[in-house]
Amino acid sequence: MKVNGVDYRTVWMQGSTVRMIDQQRLPHEFVIVSLPTHQHTAEAIRAMVVRGAGAIGAAAGYGMAQVVLEAPAGTDYATYIARGAETLRRTRPTAQDLFYAVNRVLAAAQAAGSVDAARRAAVAEAEALADANAAAGEAIGRHGADLISDGARVLTHCNAGWLAFVDWGSALAPIYAAARQGKRVFVYADETRPRCQGAMLTAWELAGEGIDHAIIADNAAGYLMHRGEVDLVIVGSDRIAANGDVANKIGTYEKALCAAANDVPFYVAAPTSTIDPACPTGDDIPIEERSEDEVLYISGKTDAGEICRVRIAPEGARARNPAFDVTPARYVRAIITEYGVHAPNALPRPR
Repeated sequence: MKVNGVDYRTVWMQGSTVRMIDQQRLPHEFVIVSLPTHQHTAEAIRAMVVRGAGAIGAAAGYGMAQVVLEAPAGTDYATYIARGAETLRRTRPTAQDLFYAVNRVLAAAQAAGSVDAARRAAVAEAEALADANAAAGEAIGRHGADLISDGARVLTHCNAGWLAFVDWGSALAPIYAAARQGKRVFVYADETRPRCQGAMLTAWELAGEGIDHAIIADNAAGYLMHRGEVDLVIVGSDRIAANGDVANKIGTYEKALCAAANDVPFYVAAPTSTIDPACPTGDDIPIEERSEDEVLYISGKTDAGEICRVRIAPEGARARNPAFDVTPARYVRAIITEYGVHAPNALPRPR
């Protein structure tokens, strides 16, 4: 995807340094950050400098490669690698792609015959995972575009575009593909409180692609569905249980209920790396709770051009901040993966 005419991926590696688009600064500033060690990469994941299941996975894979590159040859080698892997795993508990990537890179390093070979294998596996994520996004777009008719009005929640992947994205990929096929597509982008990824990131992406859209308050979606102004819903996912239950950004479950009540097709788009065969149902998915400050404060740009944070709740008020919820499989019309469109109870296994 392009920014000001220049091709970008969301996250990549140069030498031993991980580089990524700082998503905390968007849409007001476009900044690339450099992360020289796995500790820096882990903190960027935790603090949501990078966010979105696929991009988190790629960043974690690169972070694991950094661990192997940093590990001192000798008796402390295995201990350093084990600790580094655990540091990365502890950053975000819900996103399955993170664990998938850390485990894949770790396994590649452990299968190598020497320390030097392990370093090469770790970097190669991290790069392969990033390439596979970008390719999965493109394939999801290709398969999902068939579900979007000319003139369709699509509702999406949070940001599951190319910023949430290495490239292309999941929920937005079918929209991008349909638009490039010449179809007219209109997108309703939920603002997605508390961090407003829909208002800040999805709208920024859609504007860059020239796709007509409107940001709506999270609570407006049901009203628009009831009025017949939404033709389908497409969301992403951070983890999919073996039975097809889907964990995604908080508020997704409400959108699924509204869609079911108004007979609006509700689709989930995600690569197979997001599927967790070891997680039987959605009740077994760990749900991250983040700082209450994300609910009590909001950041933005003033009319004078200053970017600042302001408190929107009374002093002394407390908040709950679950970052995700679980949508039962019975509310999901189909799940779009890189291999096609599947019923929730007939998902392919991760490869």
